[in-house]
Amino acid sequence: MQNRSFVILGGSGGIGSETARRLSDQGADLMLAARDESDLKATAAEVDASYHVMDATEIEQVESCIDAAVDQFGSIDGLVNCVGSIILKPAHRTNLEEWRHTVSQNLDSAFFAVRAAAKRMRRDGGSIVLLSSAAAQTGLANHDAIAAAKGGVIGLTRAAAASYSSRNIRVNCIAPGLVDTPMAEHLTEREATRKKSLEMHPAGRLGTPEDIASAIVWMLDPDNDWVTGQVLGVDGGLGSVKT
Repeated sequence: MQNRSFVILGGSGGIGSETARRLSDQGADLMLAARDESDLKATAAEVDASYHVMDATEIEQVESCIDAAVDQFGSIDGLVNCVGSIILKPAHRTNLEEWRHTVSQNLDSAFFAVRAAAKRMRRDGGSIVLLSSAAAQTGLANHDAIAAAKGGVIGLTRAAAASYSSRNIRVNCIAPGLVDTPMAEHLTEREATRKKSLEMHPAGRLGTPEDIASAIVWMLDPDNDWVTGQVLGVDGGLGSVKT
């Protein structure tokens, strides 16, 4: 990835920071973005990246972030949206605020990312990677809101891949199972919930940030430029395997 530039929204989170480490190790120029400046600044310092404090659910702030990256690097070769949230509740127990928060964090952020990046990539092309969920592809109890939002990300991935294919912009999506990150701590730190989650994954373990980051970097790599509109399940078999 030498001489290539990438923007990672949610760049200080578990998956975003690991993706940044891998791209940095390959010589890429990076702009990391997130809401929490202290965590963001620390991650950026670790990987020698620039950073931009912003809220990915605010369209103007996403636009400003991408503009800042283009101003600094001249162009961007790829964008990753690692912004998201997790909620496990059936529909009747999910209140309006929780629903809107889930859609905002997971679907709005993805749409705003595609919108901003595509406008700046239309001349030279590039790669956009979004994050969905195995829950969007298989029926899992108590995943009603998050499955709906992440299902929207899959639809967005495929439509945007078609819209921008003539501009050499690739749009792909990773659909993880449960990944052991700080965002998932409210699930993984409870023994009963962790045990149940392990049982749901045929591979017998939860995912790691490294598992997902490896797939993201592969999607960004220009050597894989015949891959677009795809949803890759990196989920320990959760979305497709029964044991």
